[in-house]
Amino acid sequence: MPHLFDEYPLRSVVLRNRIGVSPMCQYSSQEGKANDWHLVHLGARAAGGAGLVIMEASAVEPRGRITPADNGIWSDEHIPQLKRIASFIQSQGAVPGIQIAHAGRKASQTVPWVGEGDLSPAQGGWETVGPSAITFGPGYKVPQELTIEAIKDVVQAFREGARRAKDAGFKWLELHSAHGYLLHSFLSPISNKRRDEYGGSFENRIRLIQEVTVATREIWPESLPLSVRLSCSDWTEDGWTLQESVKLATILHRLGVDLIDCSSGGIAPDIKIPVGAGYQVPFAETIRREANVPTAAVGMITEPMQADELVRNGRTDIVLLARELLRDPNWPLHAAKALHQAKRAPVPSQYLRAF
Repeated sequence: MPHLFDEYPLRSVVLRNRIGVSPMCQYSSQEGKANDWHLVHLGARAAGGAGLVIMEASAVEPRGRITPADNGIWSDEHIPQLKRIASFIQSQGAVPGIQIAHAGRKASQTVPWVGEGDLSPAQGGWETVGPSAITFGPGYKVPQELTIEAIKDVVQAFREGARRAKDAGFKWLELHSAHGYLLHSFLSPISNKRRDEYGGSFENRIRLIQEVTVATREIWPESLPLSVRLSCSDWTEDGWTLQESVKLATILHRLGVDLIDCSSGGIAPDIKIPVGAGYQVPFAETIRREANVPTAAVGMITEPMQADELVRNGRTDIVLLARELLRDPNWPLHAAKALHQAKRAPVPSQYLRAF
């Protein structure tokens, strides 16, 4: 079996190892435009040895932002700085990726370290949208139910977001269909109470993510990987389930999706999730085995031996780290030493004296 520091080929892209930087919102953009913070934040992790660096959820339209400080990809004006970031990540030997997203009914919120709550119009808040007029929870607006025509506009917005990601030079694209945001909210019967072709049955609830995937694949190069982040379970019996995720993964794979990024939760604020070391790994393992689709495992993966075991035992294809890479941008270099793979550690020449 491969190990954590083996290369991973997918379409024409080859990751230098199985370690990826999970997309993490930095809440540091202005008018949706990335800046030097993103360059330094993502560039440091590319120099730190990760094989894949995925830029944070980037909104495909302004109302698709979680907060006013979210990154965006709804305008060609966003491309120049994104291109600068993607180019630097690639210059450090990592594959530059980006996640495109729409926050749906969880949009128009304050930046987390400022406080929690819905933005008022006076604070620059905006109307939110969703599959049904059902609020996420206390402190959130009741969203407008998307019309059929508005759904088509959303699909087109994702398509244009994919085009801009391509023009910016990213080599890996991820669609965000998790954590209670728009695409996930169509999947879950908790948030989707529609009675038309986008609601009710499993086949109807997965219609939007299929349409977005097809539209994205029309513009995203055939030679480059496309992944989808799923909340593989809502962690409640009346919500989206792992077996539905297995079925959806199989369908998405046929439509051109190469890998499922396996996360969970986020559909409602009061659901208890048993968070612990590697708590979402069984989702990646099950989808990989039952849908025969490559997967990424994410969530409370912190130790080199833990990450290596997941790859060596065929439980996942790649491992995405988030908080651990915030704490230590050079985690892959330290992991290589811990796993006796120091010769395969991609240490920048400027840092060799320290290693």
